[in-house]
Order: sequence, then structure tokens, then C-alpha cells
Amino acid sequence: MNLAAEFLGTALLVLLGNGVVGNVILARTKGQVLPSQPGGFFIITVGWGLAVFVAAYCTAFLGGPAHLNPAVSVAMSAMGMVARDDCVRLCLAQMTGGMFGAFLVWLLYLPHWRLTEDPRTKLAAFCNAPAVRAPASNLLVEVIAAAVLVFGILCLKEAQGTMDDGRTISLDFGAMGALPVGLLVFTIGICLGGPTGYAVNPARDLAPRVMHALLPIPGKGSSDWGYAWIPVMGSISGALVAVAIFEAMAPVGG
Repeated sequence: MNLAAEFLGTALLVLLGNGVVGNVILARTKGQVLPSQPGGFFIITVGWGLAVFVAAYCTAFLGGPAHLNPAVSVAMSAMGMVARDDCVRLCLAQMTGGMFGAFLVWLLYLPHWRLTEDPRTKLAAFCNAPAVRAPASNLLVEVIAAAVLVFGILCLKEAQGTMDDGRTISLDFGAMGALPVGLLVFTIGICLGGPTGYAVNPARDLAPRVMHALLPIPGKGSSDWGYAWIPVMGSISGALVAVAIFEAMAPVGG
């Protein structure tokens, strides 16, 4: 198991995913979309879907499992596909990779932090915040969104395709097998992302939030630690819900 590949892939995921967020919301970027203009959220969801696709196929090529998400690794461990010790190592690689990716985003937009006045906008380039702060509802949204994500991934891992010559191939995370995962993330964003911004991944929310707290960002304000537990608990809980549904509907080895 190539943990370095998982680290690099998660860093790439956060660099590209949070990179598109920064491009849309930070002041005086080439891609800035003002709050009064439409289309910003759509651009972000497209960018995140493509970020997952690129990061997943690069990680798979380098020999990593391409989970890129502690919630996915926990789900695979719960199903017996990943040993518990390996799951811990994967989660550490993903979290540190997410932190490094967030550091690169900070470097990428270095002049723009000073030009962006609203502290909440700066925070949004690192991590999520709900549209309406209602903890129980926000948690439920993250559970549902993460359950859809992990259930879709589990179905994809079990999927097979038949070639014209009769050969059966597995549709996994490698190469074009990563494209459906990117489309899945895009679908979740467009359909379910409105209430919370669909974190569905601690390495995408908690790891960059830590970097927001640590990095010297002018006028950055609070890192909103009161909300930080919701994307973590929501994504892990949603992953386990997805495992329960998947095993009930399509038992492994059945």
C-alpha cells in the first residue's frame, strides 16, 4: 500500500478543489464571481468533481488505493477490505496530505488574502460553513451526502463491464474508472450541496481548517471550530450507514 501516493493524491485533491473555491470567491482573481452574480456555486461543484477525478486516477497510477477520504477508508475497513492498522495509516496520510494541499492553496493565492476583506470568505477557501447554522440539520445533511458518496463508490467497486470481445473488466478507481467517482461528487454537490457545501471528507474540511488556523493570513478571523465536528462526524457516520445499506442489499460474496 503506497501511503506516499495517498498523501500526494489527497494534497492534489485539496489543491484543485479548494483552488477552484479560491478562484471563485477571493478578491481580484481571474475567476472571481461576485455574490451578486450567478454561477459561482456551479463552477465550484464542477471543479470539485474534476479534482476528484484527477486526484483519483493519479493516486491509482502511483499505487495508492485512491480513497482520498478517511470516511471511505473507514467504510472499506468496516467491510473487511482494509485492515484496521492500514486504515489508520491511510487516514493519517490523507489528513496530512489535505494539510499540505491547503498550504499550497495559501501559496497560490498569497496576494489575494490581503485583498479579500471578509474573514468568512477567506475561511471558505479552506473549509465549509453551513448556509443556515442549525447543527442537527447540518449534521443530517452531511450524513446523507456522505452516505450517497460511499454507497456510490461501493457500487462502483463491485461493478464490471463487458468488452466487445467478451472480456470482463473491473471498474475500479484506476484511469477512467475514476471518472464516475468525479461525476458522483459533482452530482452530490449540485443536488445536495446547498445546505452545508457538502464536505463529506474530513481531509477536505478538517485538515484545511487546521491550516487556516496555523497560517499567517491577514485578517483571517475565526476558524469556526464550533462547526468543525459536523463534517467529521457526518462523513464517518454517513460512510457507515452506506456500508450497512450496501451489505444488506448486495452482501459481499453473495
